[in-house]
Parts: sequence; structure tokens; C-alpha cells
Amino acid sequence: MQKPIKKPLRGAEKTNLHQRNLHRNAYDFERLTQSLPALKLYVRPNAYGTISIDFSDPKAVKCLNQALLKEYYSVNYWDIPESYLCPPIPGRSDYIHYLADLLAESNGGNIPTGPKIKGLDIGAGANLIYPLLANSLYNWSMCATDIDETALVNMRKIISQNTNLEQTINIRKQKSTKHIFEGILEPTDLFDFTVCNPPFHASAEEAFEQSSRKIRNLKTKNAVLNFGGYSHELWCEGGEKQFVKRMIQESKKYSSSCFWFTTLISKGSSIDELGKFLREVGVQDLKMIEMSQGHKTSRFIAWTFLTIPQQKEWRRQRWL
Repeated sequence: MQKPIKKPLRGAEKTNLHQRNLHRNAYDFERLTQSLPALKLYVRPNAYGTISIDFSDPKAVKCLNQALLKEYYSVNYWDIPESYLCPPIPGRSDYIHYLADLLAESNGGNIPTGPKIKGLDIGAGANLIYPLLANSLYNWSMCATDIDETALVNMRKIISQNTNLEQTINIRKQKSTKHIFEGILEPTDLFDFTVCNPPFHASAEEAFEQSSRKIRNLKTKNAVLNFGGYSHELWCEGGEKQFVKRMIQESKKYSSSCFWFTTLISKGSSIDELGKFLREVGVQDLKMIEMSQGHKTSRFIAWTFLTIPQQKEWRRQRWL
């Protein structure tokens, strides 16, 4: 049974977010500080006289995330090591909601819910955000993977401190920097979907320049700490495009182990080339889903190797 979802916060509606996103309305800081009194330390009127926090202060942003996760997603403990990525929850929630819509398209318009639905998060990171949201919103079971030991230790701590997650979120370590699915997927595994937030940049210098632009836009020297991120979270050789191509190549090897492979794509300019590459490896279906958060447009691509008869059989055995 799907977990009950609490009513959205009141305030000016952000219609660009998914219609089921709990954060389409302004943050209700009175309600959030009741849920997590520690947030009171960071709540004050901003330059426009609106009650808010300083979003350039990494401690304030992390505390806001802790309050949101506690109040709206039943995550009573959440923390991240210093300098690791602190994810924006509204945008991360959108990925999960649009993914639910994608599954519904393959299921007669009905979102498949419950722990029998299994997702795989490639590079979940220390924050574990996608498994937490997916489990809370749709009661899906999740497998979280990463190559970084500090991230893995923190993920395990989050799960151990939220005992309701111990049966629905498990963790696997990727030991090789050369592989994505290999070394993670086991012969008996069947996943209904994958999620991934790949490293966007091709070098440390490119990642630094992007962070510098964010700092200049926020006009504060502390902003870099807010965005955070260790090297493997921010960049890899060849950047996002090469990472996703490796993912596509490996996914073909495990074509019958997963219904929908998906990953975020930060650069719209990469879509055409990646779409061509996907068709070359023989996918049966390919989709590009656009999302919008504020002035930013993001997207994820989804592909499957399952034929229509195979999709129907998958649905019959796992979703009905």
C-alpha cells in the first residue's frame, strides 16, 4: 500500500514543478521549525521582508533539508559529511514523480507502487536522496550504489538511524571506476528502473569554473560550500556525455535485468548524440522527459530493450 502523502505547503504556487510535487508552494517555515526546532537558528526575514533562510549558507540549507525530510518524507535522521553534495529536494522529487509517470505509461496509466517495485540508484552519494524520496513517495524498494567509501558509510548510517528503511533500501559498493552496472547487478536481479545523477563535468577545472559562476551569481564567497561535491560527484574523464555512453553500453549487457534505464542529462546539447547512440545499440523505446525548476530546465532520458510482448509479461509478473 502506498504511504499517505501529506498536504503541500501553503503559499505562492510554483506551477513549473510536477503537479504531485509537495514543494509547489512556498516553504511554511513555521511548520518546518515546529518539526525541527534547530531550523529556527537560520530563519529570518530576507531583503524582501519574506521569512526565509540564507540559501548561500550551507548549514542553513542542510538544516532546511533535514526539516523537509522529517516533516514530509518521514526521514527522522539525515546528514551528510562536510563538502559532499547537498541536494535541492524539490528538484530531486520531480525526477521521482516523472519517473512514476513513466512507469504508469507502461502500466495502463496506473503508477505501480509498493516494495515489489525495485529501483537502482547509480552513484547515490552520501545524501541517499533518491532512494529516500522514492521509498517515501511510492513505497518503492531501492538499491543504492556508490564507489566512495565515505558516501557508503554515511548511507548506512542514514538507514540505521531510520529503522523503517532497513528492509526497503540496500547498499552495494561499486569497486571499479571502469564499470557502472558490472560488479553491481547480480544474475537474479530484476529492477523496474534505474536513476542516476551523473558527474556533469569533464575536468576539475570545468567544475571549479561552474561553481565560480554560481558564487558570482549569489554574490557571496560562502556559496561554494553550499553546492559542495567531491571530485567523483562533479566530474569524470569525458564528462557527462562519456559517462552516459558507458552506461548505455553496459545496459545492453543487462537488457533483461531492468525495464527502464534512466539518467539525468544536464546539457541539452548532448541529447541528439546520445539518442543516436541509443538507437545504434538497439533499444526498443527511447524517451526524453523535460522538467523545470524555477529558471532552470532539466531532463532525463529513459530507454528500454524490452519488446512489447516482454513489457507486457514484465507488467503481468511484477506490477499487477
